[in-house]
Amino acid sequence: MGRGDRLNAARLLGHRLGRRFGWLWAAYGTSALGTWLAFGAFPLIAIRVLHAGPVQVAALSSAGTAVGAAAAVPLGPWVEARRKRPVLVAMDLVRCAALLTVPVAFALGVLSFLQLLLVSVVVAAADITFRAGSGAYLKTLVPAEELLAANARFESTAWSTTIIGPPLGGAMIALLGPVATVVADAVSYLLSALGIRATAGHEPLPGRRDTKRGRVADLLEGWRYILADAALRPLFYNTALYSALVMATQPLLAVLMLGRLGFAPWQYGLAFAAPSIGGLVGSRLAGPLVNRFGQHRVLVAAGALRALWPIGLAFIAPGAGGLLLVIGVELGLIFCCGIFNPIYATYRLERTATDRVARTLSAWSVSTKAVTALLTAAWGTLGELLGPRTAIALAGVFLLATPLLLPRDTAGRRQVCAVRPRYRDG
Repeated sequence: MGRGDRLNAARLLGHRLGRRFGWLWAAYGTSALGTWLAFGAFPLIAIRVLHAGPVQVAALSSAGTAVGAAAAVPLGPWVEARRKRPVLVAMDLVRCAALLTVPVAFALGVLSFLQLLLVSVVVAAADITFRAGSGAYLKTLVPAEELLAANARFESTAWSTTIIGPPLGGAMIALLGPVATVVADAVSYLLSALGIRATAGHEPLPGRRDTKRGRVADLLEGWRYILADAALRPLFYNTALYSALVMATQPLLAVLMLGRLGFAPWQYGLAFAAPSIGGLVGSRLAGPLVNRFGQHRVLVAAGALRALWPIGLAFIAPGAGGLLLVIGVELGLIFCCGIFNPIYATYRLERTATDRVARTLSAWSVSTKAVTALLTAAWGTLGELLGPRTAIALAGVFLLATPLLLPRDTAGRRQVCAVRPRYRDG
């Protein structure tokens, strides 16, 4: 490659996705950092401030998520019919306002478990709505051949903030208490709203929906679209079940590590932050692997490998050995997820018609959160009856079966995305 070619490649590397995507990317990184600063804040507040047990901690995650998912169902069609940027800004501001009620109530001495639950509901509904709108918005900002590069940037940013956020959050908790991280999370949503607003540019108003179909049919359109697609359907089942089983163990891990095994908050944060380097590496390998082996093969391989790791969390012991075990298990799991996630997100957008993206992503998120809520509640009960360790082991066993739900082929869409060497900054 000559000097001129290298200069052209460098320009493409830095600018090919555009200024508007740059603002969206910055907004995403800011809110992701805030989320990871507050990682485990609500369970920690429930355990240490409100003295909640395993069932209550599980209920905080499950009930809040379930009600939030139900509240978000009618929002999918609503988002589809509107310009996406104002919706994204509004959802960021809603999350900011809801989270700020927690430190206010804490300062006044009136914080309750019910308030944490209500805030969880509002944040969950806003999260689903934001995800539905952001996928549709991304598809208008980025050319189809660059979607994998864009999603890989988001993925690498997510894991980068995961590396930084929990240790900083742990330090903030040690110095200022867990409520301080909730404030940081709220501020991050405010900054994200400002970043999304700065994307500017003209966004056309979506075309009118067919009003003859009726309200109920419109609400169900996202699920109908997913289940009618031979490739999206198994991927939908796989990702919903995998995510739910992994998330169902998080409250139990918090109770086990922070309670029974006596790990400090900073150790708990470190256990999930240090392995995130695997996600950063995996997300950067996603494009080259797709180029070499094909989208479907890498999707299935990474999806299968990520299911092998979680069962190792059942063998956590106190002390440095237990901490290293968690870090090792999470490193393997997150590396595989780092490869899988941007490919899966790109494939899902490629398979979905532009005028169905918001409803499809909303249905996907609602289903994932509903299944997560159901299994989190179930695993909270199992944790109470059998102990956290046994419940975590059962989740690991079920996860071993999730690769059976991965798509067998890509239904004629064996597409290799054009990501070439310039992909490296993804």
